[in-house]
Amino acid sequence: MNGNDGTNDFLALVKSVTMLTADDKLSRNKIQSTRDEGEQESPEKSAQKEKALAKIKASKAFKKRKKDADEDSDFDDDEIARAIFNERHAPLPGQMENCEICDKRFTVTPYSVQGPNGGLLCAPCGRQIAKERQGEKPKKKAPRRQTAGIGSRRAAQSRLLDGSVGTLSLATLCVQTLAKNVELAESLGDLPEHLVDKIARIFSKRRLLGPDTLPLFLQPSTQTIRIYDGAKLGEQELISIFQIAPGLKHFKARCVVQFKDEVMDYVLSRDTKMESFYLHGANLLSEDKLHEFLRAQGSYLQNLQIYYTDKHVGDETIEFVREHCPNLKRLKIEHNQKLTDKGVKALANVTCLEHLGLQLEHSPSSPAIRKAVSGSGPNLKTLSLSIVPNADDSVLDAIHTTCRSLSKLRITESHLMTDDGFAALFTAWQNPPLTFIDLEKCRYVSAMQPRQNDGLVGLCSNGFKALMAHSGPRLRYLNVHACRNISREAFEEVFSGASSYPEMRRLKISFCEEVTDYVLSCIFRSCPNIKEVNVFGCMKVRDVRVPRGIILVGVPNAQGMITEGKH
Repeated sequence: MNGNDGTNDFLALVKSVTMLTADDKLSRNKIQSTRDEGEQESPEKSAQKEKALAKIKASKAFKKRKKDADEDSDFDDDEIARAIFNERHAPLPGQMENCEICDKRFTVTPYSVQGPNGGLLCAPCGRQIAKERQGEKPKKKAPRRQTAGIGSRRAAQSRLLDGSVGTLSLATLCVQTLAKNVELAESLGDLPEHLVDKIARIFSKRRLLGPDTLPLFLQPSTQTIRIYDGAKLGEQELISIFQIAPGLKHFKARCVVQFKDEVMDYVLSRDTKMESFYLHGANLLSEDKLHEFLRAQGSYLQNLQIYYTDKHVGDETIEFVREHCPNLKRLKIEHNQKLTDKGVKALANVTCLEHLGLQLEHSPSSPAIRKAVSGSGPNLKTLSLSIVPNADDSVLDAIHTTCRSLSKLRITESHLMTDDGFAALFTAWQNPPLTFIDLEKCRYVSAMQPRQNDGLVGLCSNGFKALMAHSGPRLRYLNVHACRNISREAFEEVFSGASSYPEMRRLKISFCEEVTDYVLSCIFRSCPNIKEVNVFGCMKVRDVRVPRGIILVGVPNAQGMITEGKH
């Protein structure tokens, strides 16, 4: 036999079998259709159907269907009831049914589509009718249910770190909804200032503040603007702030690298009366332009805060402040590389100050700080000296002798102040009790003998007890982070229960090695209104029970570093 002849014979055989199979299917479909048409219902089934139709006519679904039908429609009550009956008695998945459009026999599935007249459709016709319906009216997707998925735990821990415990307020939910749909917002309207500030913070946290969203915070009547992340704002956007809001009095901008001399020139060309000027990260602004600003606006300024300006704010700037800012109440200069002891000493002549904050790259010496405190101390309400490793007990003595109105005191990273100096500061001090104290890392530092502190350098037990005896009843915030020479006995004596500290809200005792589970339980009893306690590096804290509503940060466990009290 020839190979080609064999192949042709095989193809012919396949073709004939296919034709016979198709004819057989067609014959079976005709027989089934004839059988379905000729089949008659029994009297019992007819009675059951009539009973079901009567029950449908008395149902709410029938009344609603009849009410929705057009008055001019030709459907009577029986047809409406029969349509509802057919819908309810549609074939179940797995049964056989004829397609309403092409009359093809198919198996019913849970995904079978209903036809225009109430029947079911086969898969091809169902797909076709679905496309037509989708083109006429798009189907609305059901809202996605919020489940605890990836990132939910991180968000929950972030809320706890921010001090948010319990259900979110309605205002917070509205602000978060606005942040998610910022492209739909046109204006913030006349919202209260605290809500606008909250929106600005959330926008900055999510990196949403840019040229498109900045106009939301600007109106011709705007007097206060706070920009917490201006990294996306260019020179023209910063100029537009002063164009739209000519009566601006309080300006705060962080991370505004593009705040250059050209922006300051435009500010100087406007007839503004700036009362508060807060600039962060504008290291391209020259010192000469800042001096022009102080010369022009100094008589109105009450608040001047300058951060991260590298070498553009120095000793000469303090002289300009003294000469041109007679009403200045608040001065803060931090992360500056040009200000030296000469400028710090010049602060003694700025006697109008009520709030002073310094954090300089060139750590000021004790004589310079002592002179500044002695000159401006009588009127000071807050004093912040961050990272002053060269400051000694003479600074504490100057604060004790001069300051009489302080409510906030911050001295961090001092390596020369002693426990006796802190005890002397808070003993018989004429100043009222403080509400805010930050003595972070005031400790003894030695690479040769890290555990031995014979000279009691830093804040130790006696200084801590004197601090709590003087300011404990009014204290709201206390930070003794890394003051590791405070003994366990001192903690237990201060928080023994004999004294109560009802105003305490936040306490940072991280890396205080003598803090134990018992010490923490004493803290919870003595501070009934406390909200947050930080205990990073306290290795003796293992299994403390946290009361409801209190956040304990820093204990490593299966849930993370943050524990929210639920007991």
